[in-house]
Amino acid sequence: MTTTYAALLRGINVGGKKKLPMAELRQLMDGLGYDRVRTHLQSGQAVFASGHGDEESLAAELTDAIEKHFGFSVDVIVRDHAYLKAVVEACPFPAAELEAKQLHVTYFSAPVDAARFAEIDRETYLPEEFRLGERELYLYVPQGLGRSKLAEVLSRPRINKGVIATTRNWNTVVKLAELTAE
Repeated sequence: MTTTYAALLRGINVGGKKKLPMAELRQLMDGLGYDRVRTHLQSGQAVFASGHGDEESLAAELTDAIEKHFGFSVDVIVRDHAYLKAVVEACPFPAAELEAKQLHVTYFSAPVDAARFAEIDRETYLPEEFRLGERELYLYVPQGLGRSKLAEVLSRPRINKGVIATTRNWNTVVKLAELTAE
């Protein structure tokens, strides 16, 4: 039985650093034996099917292959369709009423320590807000991510200690759930 996954690559093709052409990524993933490999945008999303492994082992396999092929390390998070669909369905904000630049999801490589997030004085950052799930964080930023003071705080290493985190806007979140359903 095969499962369809999305691979979320962190920090590639941003500001001319860690250039990773999507056509080469697709070829690399095909070479790993993944089926139905597709990429979405240039910012590090790939959809694929695999009959072996689990999210963590697939992420490790892809991370190793990227480093060997491209010569630099990239953090990778792999999530299956059921998880991606559940993230869309569980959104605590009125996604249909917001612009995609106002709503983001940060995916974590593992469950995070909610106590670290409880230390954040949420009132200080209003109208920006966040809601924490087990392996994801929903972030509402009315002025966009680039202007968000709350996003800066949430990305500090002491908050996410030892956990890989990568953020996608709502359009990408929804699209990945759709692409992995096919």
